Amino acid sequence: MSFAEKISSIMQRPGQDPVAKDDVPWWMKYAGRGLGTVGSIIAIFLGVWNCASILLGSVDCLISGMWQMVAGFIVIMIEAPCCCLFIDFVQNLSDWVEKRPYWNRAVAYCLIALPSVFLCLGMSSLFGSGLIFATGVIYGLMSLGRKAPFREMRSAATNIEVPSSSMQATLVENAQPMGFSNKPDSNI
Repeated sequence: MSFAEKISSIMQRPGQDPVAKDDVPWWMKYAGRGLGTVGSIIAIFLGVWNCASILLGSVDCLISGMWQMVAGFIVIMIEAPCCCLFIDFVQNLSDWVEKRPYWNRAVAYCLIALPSVFLCLGMSSLFGSGLIFATGVIYGLMSLGRKAPFREMRSAATNIEVPSSSMQATLVENAQPMGFSNKPDSNI
């Protein structure tokens, strides 16, 4: 057993299959989970900082900070349920989200990160929500999967048998010349 396999067996969730079901690289899975965990903790602290702007009379920034803290808490519940050990439904929520496709998580993270930035455009809301948004981007990239091998991409690019799927096909092969059209009637 290699060192990477030992680390992955330590990091796997209880009840998780040891064989991966998708083609996502291991480093991208850990990058998404790590950025989601660290980014949500930072987002919660920056949300508290954003809420302190009520002292200056900025209600929009107060609402933005509260939204950012709730978004950070949702992300940390999904990505690191061990941080919310004493809330009983967190493990069930995290398991349910794990069964969903990656693009669902990507859309959810990107959407919950945006309102905080729109309400109060400042460095604390931009950085805190930006980390949650970046987690959504990583999960979006994970949903795309691996790219094809070089030889397969090369053969697809040079294949000219079927014009509709070839990159060398043109849309105007059967276009009629434009010089044969009649002039518009000027009496109308």
